[in-house]
Amino acid sequence: MAEQGGSQVKRALKTRHISMISLGGSIGTGLFVASGSAISTAGPGGALLAYVGMGVMVYFLMTSLGEMATYMPVSGSFSTYATKYVDPAFGFAMGWNYWFNWAITVAVDISTIALIMKFWFPHAPGWIWSLLALVLVFLVNALTVKAFGETEYWIALIKLVTVIIFLVVGVLTIVGIMGGKATYLENFVYHKAPFVGGIPAILSVFVVAGFSFQGTELIGITAGESETPETSVPKAISQVFWRILLFYILAIFVIACIIPYTSPNLLGSSARDVSISPFTLVFRRAGLAGAAGVMNAVILTSVLSSANSGMYASTRMLYSLSKQGFAAKIFGKTSKRGIPYLALLGTTIVGLLTFISSIMGPKIYIWLVAASGLTGFVAWVGIAIAHWRFRRAFIKQGHDVSELRYRAKWFPFGPLFAFVLSIIVIAGQDIHSIANFDWQAIGITYMAIPLFIVLYTYYKIRYKTKLIPLEEIDLSRPDITKE
Repeated sequence: MAEQGGSQVKRALKTRHISMISLGGSIGTGLFVASGSAISTAGPGGALLAYVGMGVMVYFLMTSLGEMATYMPVSGSFSTYATKYVDPAFGFAMGWNYWFNWAITVAVDISTIALIMKFWFPHAPGWIWSLLALVLVFLVNALTVKAFGETEYWIALIKLVTVIIFLVVGVLTIVGIMGGKATYLENFVYHKAPFVGGIPAILSVFVVAGFSFQGTELIGITAGESETPETSVPKAISQVFWRILLFYILAIFVIACIIPYTSPNLLGSSARDVSISPFTLVFRRAGLAGAAGVMNAVILTSVLSSANSGMYASTRMLYSLSKQGFAAKIFGKTSKRGIPYLALLGTTIVGLLTFISSIMGPKIYIWLVAASGLTGFVAWVGIAIAHWRFRRAFIKQGHDVSELRYRAKWFPFGPLFAFVLSIIVIAGQDIHSIANFDWQAIGITYMAIPLFIVLYTYYKIRYKTKLIPLEEIDLSRPDITKE
C-alpha cells in the first residue's frame, strides 16, 4: 500500500550513514549516564547480564526487521509491514503510536538540552537553548536526506571516539598506569557484588537496557531512503550489533572495576539526569582535568543526535501513514529534494507545543512523556509479530527462503524470543507500583498500552478489518531499481 503514487522520498543514504544512524541511536545517554544506575541497582554482574540479554534480543529484532526491510524497503516501515502482514488496524495503531513516541521524544530532548547548557551558562534562560536546538534540528531535516545522514554520521563518530578513549583510559586506570593505585577486580567483586538484588534487580535493569537500545530500529526507517538497501541494511545490522554489544559490555565492565556499585554518584545517575555521568567519574579518577566539560559536550551532541533522529523518524512515519491512507494526504507531499516537508512541519509544531507545555503546564507535559514511554517497546513487539507472519506467509504461498536477499537467523526463535522478552520488559516497567497497587503510578507508567489499544480498536470498529489470512497476504514489493 505504501509508496504508491504521488511524490516520493529519495534514496540518498549510503551504507556508512545507515550504520552510524542506528549506532548513534543506541549509544547515547543510556550508555553515558544511565549505565551507572544499572550497576548500582543490580551490581556489575547483574548489569552485564541484563545488557547482554537485551543486546541479543535486539540483534534478533534487527535481523527480523532487516529481512523485511531488504525485501520491501519503505519509509515508515513498521506501520507498512504491520498493515500488509498482520492487519490494517494493527498497522494504523503501530504507525501513530511510533510517530507519537518520537514527536514527544523530540520535545523531551530539546528540554534536556536546556539543562545541559546550564553547565556553561547557568544564568541564561533555558528556553533559548531549546528553541535554538529545535530550529537547528528542523533545518538539518529540511535540507536534504544526505544532510541528515552526514550530520548523524559525524555526531555518531564523536560518540564512538569518546567510548574508545574511555575504554583505553579505563583499562590504564584499572591496571594502575593512570590514576595511581590499581583496582583490578576489587570493585567488581566488592561487598555483595557482582550480583546484587537478585532477579527483580536484573529485571529492572532489563528495562534500563531496553531504553538504552531503543533507536536501533531506525535501520528499518532508513532502508526506505537507502541507495542500496539489499546490501547496506544487512551490513549495518552486523556492524551495529557487534559494536553495541562490545562497547556496552566493555564500558560497563570498566566502570564497575573503577567505581564500586555502592557509590552514591552511580546511584544518582539516570537517563533523565545528565548532571552525573559515570564516564566523567572515571576520567576524573584517571586524573584528567576538564573531564566534566568534555563529557557534558559529548552528552550534548548525543541528545542533539537523538532529537535529530527523532525528527527524521517521526517525519517519515507521518509520511508513510499518509501514503497508506492513515493520515491526511498533504503529509505525503515531498519537496524537489525528496523531503516530506509538510510532515516535517507538522511534527515540528507538535514538538514545539509539547515543549511549551513543559513551561506552561508541567502536568500535561508529564502525562505526554509518560504516554510515549513504552511506545518504543510496543514497536518492537509489532516488528516481531509482523516478521513472524511475513515469513510464514512467504513459505505458505510457495516461496523459498533462498529468494530472500537477507534472511533472519534462527527463525522462528528470533521473533518469538524478541516478542516474549519485549512483553516481559513492558510488564516489568514498574513492578513496585503493581505490587503496592499504586493505581495512579501504574496509570502513568503504562499509559502507552491503552493508547495503542484505543487506536487499534477505533480503526478495527470503523473499518471492520480482520487478521489477514496467510495465503491472502500481499507479498508484492516495489522495484527499487526504478525509483
